[in-house]
Amino acid sequence: RGRIWLSGLALGAALAADAAAASLRVAPVLLQLEAPQQTASLSVWNDGPDPVDVQVRVLRWRQANGEDVLEPTADVVVSPPISTLTPGAENVIRVVRVAGAPVAGEEAYRVLVDELPDPARMRAGAVTLVVRHSIPVFFAAAGAPASVVWRASHEDGAIRLTAENAGARHLRIANLKLAAGGRALAVKDGLVGYVLGGASASWTIPSRDGGAPGPVNVTADSETGRIDAIAAPSGR
Repeated sequence: RGRIWLSGLALGAALAADAAAASLRVAPVLLQLEAPQQTASLSVWNDGPDPVDVQVRVLRWRQANGEDVLEPTADVVVSPPISTLTPGAENVIRVVRVAGAPVAGEEAYRVLVDELPDPARMRAGAVTLVVRHSIPVFFAAAGAPASVVWRASHEDGAIRLTAENAGARHLRIANLKLAAGGRALAVKDGLVGYVLGGASASWTIPSRDGGAPGPVNVTADSETGRIDAIAAPSGR
């Protein structure tokens, strides 16, 4: 109880309404705080033509069995949690770590910024999308960086890539390329995902050439620089 599997948290939820959803914009899209920092801010804008009610929540983020999980927390709070934005208006959301104990290693959270449906505009038979933004938030102490071991398996025209992080901090992975024996196997541009400290994460990437099981060359971008690694076959 109390757990929310991140894969089930869609960025939008289908709701009946007679007009398009307001355009809710948030910046920045990532918050990283180094001890002793305890407070950060998010700006939220309503770029749509109608007023919009906004709900902001913060959940603890961890990874289990290679998947993302969100859980309730009292260690970090946001203010204000509910607000109404008129067209063109901006609101500033404060994100504050209130836990008394100092950060050990790194703590990961997600701030969810949701546009709430307007019951007055809902009408049967009309469907639109209500906006959700999920903002990663990290509170970190000085310590060891990410230390990742990579594994790969070939599955039905795709490669399942697993990152096992023995370090204290997360690793953000983007612009991923997989290859073997000089052949390009798979490419995923943009953000691929995160592997948190002391956890593992997995992604399934469609493969151009399934190839025979074996080591896979991994190249990608991260916030700490270029990644060049070998992913051993899973199970070895």
